[in-house]
Amino acid sequence: MMSTSELKNFEGALQTRARELLHAQAERRLIVVERSPDALDGTLQAAERERSARALGENFRLLRQVEAALARIRRGDFGICLSCEEEIPLRRLQAVPWAALCRSCQEKEEERQAFRPALARAA
Repeated sequence: MMSTSELKNFEGALQTRARELLHAQAERRLIVVERSPDALDGTLQAAERERSARALGENFRLLRQVEAALARIRRGDFGICLSCEEEIPLRRLQAVPWAALCRSCQEKEEERQAFRPALARAA
């Protein structure tokens, strides 16, 4: 069981991370589409837009995970694996405070995710 001070530390770290992600989202909100007379410049601009769009999507996904972890703190089930309901080791939470799954369940989920695209290609 986690102490109150440990929970407060995680909550503070998660809130800081959420603010950082929101700030990054605000900076990337506008993905500018410009016309370029030069084909190479146009290609470079398109690549930059694509990179920005991917980063925006990743930041949004991570922000949702951070907000979910903060909700788990408020509910009192932070640090409990959402799959097997075992405690997530403190070391894992220190490395990834928004972790919702223990390492074993996370690995199983990643295997399932990797299997889905292969299944879709086979269909």
